[in-house]
Amino acid sequence: MGKKILVVDDAAFMRMMIKDILSKNGYEVVGEAENGAVALEKFKDLQPDLVTMDITMPEMDGITAVKEIKGMDGAARIIMCSAMGQQAMVIDAIQAGAKDFIVKPFQPERVIEAVSKALE
Repeated sequence: MGKKILVVDDAAFMRMMIKDILSKNGYEVVGEAENGAVALEKFKDLQPDLVTMDITMPEMDGITAVKEIKGMDGAARIIMCSAMGQQAMVIDAIQAGAKDFIVKPFQPERVIEAVSKALE
């Protein structure tokens, strides 16, 4: 039984790409969210082993969502997904409790490496 992952990104196309990479590698995507606010609800309901979190989203951004999720569950494992040139935000996210980050466009090997490392 694969580890359960919640995929959070405001772009459906990006969610689909991550989902595809994860499911091909034996992970189970248990839910998707298009912003941080939805991610919080889904995190509570689904109790995933890991969350992949986009940084820039409408309603609630990824960094705020990381802080909220870590507040609910200190052991939550979160990987940030960032576009090129968001280094400062990635640092904020790591300080907020994210385990790692992956850069768009996604390289499947890098995604799997980050996910398996975060789940160790």
